[in-house]
Order: sequence, then C-alpha cells, then structure tokens
Amino acid sequence: MEKLENVFFDLDDTLWACSENSKDTFMEVYEDFHFYRYFDSFDHFFSLYEENNNKLWSIYGEGKITKDELNDLRFAHPLLCVGVKDKQLIANYRETYLDRIKRKGKLIDGAKELLDYSFDRYNLYILSNGFREMQFSKMEASGILHYFKKVVLSEDYGVMKPNREIFHLALSITKSTVSNSIMIGDNWNTDILGAKNINMSQIFYDPNSLFDRSVFCFQPTYVVDSLLKIRDIL
Repeated sequence: MEKLENVFFDLDDTLWACSENSKDTFMEVYEDFHFYRYFDSFDHFFSLYEENNNKLWSIYGEGKITKDELNDLRFAHPLLCVGVKDKQLIANYRETYLDRIKRKGKLIDGAKELLDYSFDRYNLYILSNGFREMQFSKMEASGILHYFKKVVLSEDYGVMKPNREIFHLALSITKSTVSNSIMIGDNWNTDILGAKNINMSQIFYDPNSLFDRSVFCFQPTYVVDSLLKIRDIL
C-alpha cells in the first residue's frame, strides 16, 4: 500500500451508535403509543422487530424490495404478529420513530477521539448504505459531520455495498486510489468483504470479538475490538 491518505468510514454502528440509538427510540415510541396494550413487554415487541429487520435489509440490499417497502414491512411486522392491523397506527409510529432516530447523537465509544486524531492527518469520508434524509441528520446530531470531506451514500448512486461499483465510485468521487485508501467498518459483508473485493485495505471493527479465521473466508488487513486501537494503525 502507498502512503495512506484517505480513510473511508461506515457510519452506522461504526461511528454512530445505531443499535443503541435505535433501541432508545423504540422504547420511547413503545411508551408513547401505549404498545403495552398489545405486547407482553418492550422486549417482546423489540424482539419481533429485530427478527425481521435484518432479513428485510438483506433483501433490500439485493434489490428485491424498494426503500418504501422496506420501511412499510419492518415497522408493520411486530404489530401484525400480535394481530394489530391498524394501518394508521403503524404509519404514525413509523414516522415518529424515523423523525426521532435521526436526532439521536450517541456515538460508539472512541469515535470522537478517533476522528479528532485522524482529522488533520487524512482525508476522511463516509461510505454508507443508509438513507440520505437520515445520515446527514445523524451526523449533525452527533456533531461529526464537519470531519468529513465527502459523504458517499449508496442511495444516491443506486448501488449498495458490498457491490464493487459503489467502492469504485467512492474512489472516483473523492479522487482516491485503492492503494492509498482504507475502509473501516463493523459489517463483515458490506464493509470488509466489499473493500477486499477491490483490493482496498480494511479495518474490521469487531467489538464483540466475533472474528474467527476458521469461520471467516479471509484475514482482514486489521481487526480491532475498540475504535481507539485504530489510532495505533493509522
């Protein structure tokens, strides 16, 4: 690799604490919409949502459903599971959730320190599969938007990570090259495998230490369980 100049970050659950912010928002919505009328507990509601959400995102990533279908299906699922078919209720809670989640500002531990360290040393970019109306608001709410010279969103180009095309587009848009760039992300398939497929170096952020060389198909360039450890790499 040439001298490192460009650092591409995934956003959700790499820098912005998506899982935590999402759960906090769902707890608010659960109370505000009195969902305890329908579910045994918040955990009951949330488990029904989560069991379907990841599957739907995978299907969306394959281009088999639209963005609107993704949102309709994932929010309706837990209520439909308990026999609630009130379309207006589902629409209202979905819109409330989407409005609130983008205002949440929790970051992954070490994110701010890593960005402070990297800001004057490298060109920093976001490469995300998230939706435009959400991602910019999230970065503004968490105070990190100013760190990035460019935000590349798959939605704007009609192709999602891990497709090689979105990585090549990101390099072209930012006037970067494979040999002077690195990808940092928490998702093995979209971030790490995607970067590997174009021979870009990768840092796999693996906070739960899930990586096992005997299970995963290759050894990433780097694996860390803390964002702060990335400062020792860059």
